[in-house]
Amino acid sequence: WHPDRIPGDNRRLQEKAQEKLKSINEARDRLRAAHREGRISRPQAARRSHSPAPPKPQRPSSQASSRTSSRPPRRPSRDLSHADLRGANFREKDLSGRNMEGAILVDANLSDAFMHRVNLTGADLSGANLFRANLLEADLKYAILRDANLIGADLSGADLSHADLRGAKVGSGNRLLVKLTGTKLTDAILPDGSVYQ
Repeated sequence: WHPDRIPGDNRRLQEKAQEKLKSINEARDRLRAAHREGRISRPQAARRSHSPAPPKPQRPSSQASSRTSSRPPRRPSRDLSHADLRGANFREKDLSGRNMEGAILVDANLSDAFMHRVNLTGADLSGANLFRANLLEADLKYAILRDANLIGADLSGADLSHADLRGAKVGSGNRLLVKLTGTKLTDAILPDGSVYQ
C-alpha cells in the first residue's frame, strides 16, 4: 500500500496510499505527543502511590553470568562485510545501513528487503532475487549483479558506478521496471553488455 510501491499511472490507488500514509503519520505524531506529556507512561493509580518497589532477591553471580551468556544477541551485527551468504533468505528483512561490502550473496533471496543506504560495494549478487527490494541510496559500486532479478526494485539515489549488470532482469520487453531516479551508472556494464557513459 506504500505510495512508492503503487504504479504511477493508477491515480486512485496513489491517492488512497497517500491518505493511508498520512493517517499513519498523524497517529504516530499523536502517540509521540501523548508520550511526551506523560499520558502513556503509566496508569493514574500507579502515579499516586509512593510506596517503593520491593527489592528483588540477588542471585549468585555464577548463575547470573551463565544465564546471560546463553542468550542470543538482540540484533545481528551490522557488519556483514565479506560474509559468505550464498543462497541466504533475507526476504522482507530490514538490512538498512548495514555494511555488506564484498559480501557473497550469490542466489540470495532479497525480495521485498528494506536496504536503505546499505553498503554493497564489490558485493557479488549474481543470480540474487532483488524483486521489489528497496535499495534507496545504496552503495553498489563495483557490485556484481549478473543475472540478478531487479524487477520492481527501487534504486533511487543508489550508486551503481562500475557495477556489472550483464543479464540482469530489469524489465519486460521495452518496458523498464526498475526505479532509477538519481541513480549513478558511471561506467556500469548494462544488462545488454554495453558500458554506460
